[in-house]
Amino acid sequence: MSGVLALTGCSSSDDDDSGSSAAAAQDKADAAAAKQKSQAAITITPKDGADHVATSGDIKVQVKRGTLASVSLTAADSGKTVAGELSADKTSWEPVDELSEATKYQLTAIAKDSEGRDETRNTTFTTLSAANTVYGIFTPEDGSTVGVGMPVSINFTKPVANRAEVEKGITVTSSSGQEVVGHWFNDSRLDLRPQEYWKSGSQVTLKLRLKGVEASEGVYGAQSKDVSFTVGRSQVSTVDVATKQMKVMRDGKLLRTIPISAGSPENPTYNGEMVISQKFEETRMNGDTVGFEGEYDIPDVPHAMRLSTSGTFIHGNYWGRGVFGNTNTSHGCVGLEDVKGAGDPNTAGAWFYSQSMIGDVVKVVNSPDKTIAPDNGLNGWNMSWADWQAGSAL
Repeated sequence: MSGVLALTGCSSSDDDDSGSSAAAAQDKADAAAAKQKSQAAITITPKDGADHVATSGDIKVQVKRGTLASVSLTAADSGKTVAGELSADKTSWEPVDELSEATKYQLTAIAKDSEGRDETRNTTFTTLSAANTVYGIFTPEDGSTVGVGMPVSINFTKPVANRAEVEKGITVTSSSGQEVVGHWFNDSRLDLRPQEYWKSGSQVTLKLRLKGVEASEGVYGAQSKDVSFTVGRSQVSTVDVATKQMKVMRDGKLLRTIPISAGSPENPTYNGEMVISQKFEETRMNGDTVGFEGEYDIPDVPHAMRLSTSGTFIHGNYWGRGVFGNTNTSHGCVGLEDVKGAGDPNTAGAWFYSQSMIGDVVKVVNSPDKTIAPDNGLNGWNMSWADWQAGSAL
């Protein structure tokens, strides 16, 4: 009779006990390790391995459930250390010096939790190079007070291909609640304005959030900035070339009527709404710079205010005799009676200069010339609202 062979599993009861003991030992070891692990949690901006990091404003170390014991930021190639500032509660750190362009940096942060246990984090990143950075040069200036016609105008240091992405990073808001829309005149200039002139007394804020925005392939924005300005009283002056008179309106009321001399029939003044963009108590005007070679060179034009990029000014005139209110004689500018040296405050030129500010509007009508181009100066008001909106990338 054949015997029956019983097959059993390969493990025994002793083996089971051994496995349970090993697991228990591992759990105990894990618990001990966890008990020794620091509870401090360090966050470093930018992330490890980041490229195209701005040279200022983008680097920060923060810690939760602990305090920072030390932070070291050094250039990988030179070993130069970047100075930083620790917050009063020792939970955040930022560099105080601007970093170098196109440089690889190494950052090491050490924090301690409430039990004195250390936590260490390391990050390596590379900053933008000048060739890969674009900035927006803006007007008006932060903290300034301007006239109701002043747009926000931004000229970029490099051409912008990704206009929509850049425009998303730019907002302009007003306490008046007016809707503000951007218009690209070209790939380097974006102006923003409301449909009508700003309301007097408005507070306007420009927010640039362009850091890390890819403006064109391989070219990134490097700005995060807030700019605020105040809109002053409303002053709109209308120059009637036919009657040779200018009516200065302040907050809807006639302030003064001034005789003027505009452009001659051969060199007429542009029609249209023009915004004062610069003021000079005295300035040199040389025809060679604006296409009138050899026709004039006046070293001391008094009380001059720029109306266009191409050279249109409204200014004092001391060399014209008997022309104001009678004859249009200029090369396209609007002239007001004045004296040499700009020293007499009682002249029409001096008075209008003293009453005007950057952003005021000078409107020219009844000239035989065409309407000024909207991008010739800060003169986007010479464009319908529909056309203006069509120039937005959004």
